[in-house]
Amino acid sequence: MTAAGEEMHALVERLYPLCRSITGDGVRATLDIVGERIPLQVHEVPTGTQVLDWTVPQEWNIRDAYIADGAGHRVVDFAASSLHVLGYSVPVSATMPLAELRGHLHTLPDHPAWVPYRTSYYKPDWGFCLAQETLDALPDGEYEVRIDSTLADGHLTYAEHVVPGQVPEEVIVSCHVCHPSLANDNLAGIAVATFLARALAEEQPYYTYRFLFAPGTIGAITWLARNAERIERVEHGLVLACAGDRGRLTYKQSRRGDAEIDRVMRHVLNASERPHHVTEFTPYGYDERQFCSPGFDLGVGSLSRTPYAGYPEYHTSADNPDFVSPEAMADTLAVCREAFAVLDRNRRYVNLSPYGEPQLGRRGLYDSLGGRSDAKQAQMAMLWVLSLSDGEHTLLDVAERSGLPFDTVAAAADALRDAGLVKA
Repeated sequence: MTAAGEEMHALVERLYPLCRSITGDGVRATLDIVGERIPLQVHEVPTGTQVLDWTVPQEWNIRDAYIADGAGHRVVDFAASSLHVLGYSVPVSATMPLAELRGHLHTLPDHPAWVPYRTSYYKPDWGFCLAQETLDALPDGEYEVRIDSTLADGHLTYAEHVVPGQVPEEVIVSCHVCHPSLANDNLAGIAVATFLARALAEEQPYYTYRFLFAPGTIGAITWLARNAERIERVEHGLVLACAGDRGRLTYKQSRRGDAEIDRVMRHVLNASERPHHVTEFTPYGYDERQFCSPGFDLGVGSLSRTPYAGYPEYHTSADNPDFVSPEAMADTLAVCREAFAVLDRNRRYVNLSPYGEPQLGRRGLYDSLGGRSDAKQAQMAMLWVLSLSDGEHTLLDVAERSGLPFDTVAAAADALRDAGLVKA
């Protein structure tokens, strides 16, 4: 277990109790905690703002909610878990029989001890989520129903963190911050993104990395609507979700299918020999579908472990901090770092001595390999780089065609560049 894995898990545990939604104080509290680790620029977008084909909704906040029996005992209590209330529930204060209340209750009969996660963002409604075994134990009778919430004009809140690079072209890393107490589907992605930003800041990356912490769907749409002038600078992107369970890694390709981030992720996952799965793009899932919509068509894929809805605990109270592991989050973080290391070094080179093979020995390039256990491999990498440095092939092309490790190919390109034989 790495120290980073332990710290990420601690962050998940701290964020877990907060009641998040697509708007509201829970999102702000979440961003405040993330902001203790990396500086954030927080944006507040007013209710009613037109964002592409959508409109920023009213802001929802909740203070308390419960169902109490005739003796005043809270049989369902929002204070025990933010999942107990249907997200975006309108205020309610009433007394009603169980038969009437049942129409507003949500359970999981197949998992009677678990509480489901349900929302009603864009249709006024109210309700409670509870374990089926709790519902089965309720006797007939009158129940007090109370939801102390507000749905009023306010703001949609999202935040950005930018790691400056050597060039202004950007890589977007996006995660959603709208789910309440769900550790894998929400919080693990936030934790990995936060620690990835910290790691990149220490490496002086080639690209500029823009981290986006926003509510799902409406948040990404809002960012796209407000950043039309920046879109052309977005070269690559990755959406992080379900980043902490113990399943194998899953990479969902961009809509293009052949974007550079797709090739890099496939190469890194294959080269690492980690158990993994690469899937084709579908227009359903997380915010990759917004970034990849045909009008933008950005090269943005999605990295997760077990994909959304691919595990029974998905969108239930069983997706708790015990469901995610420090080791899994550390592994997800490591893959992101490996992928971005390839992305940052993947250049096209031009051979400055293209007529015949240049004499490497008199430039000391062979001598520099003396004593290395991988001398033969490094020599072959130099020859492959020289052969394919025609301004068309990238170093990833060289690595894939030669079957050599990307790091070896990149090191060969550095040596050849320093010797004046190639230029980017």
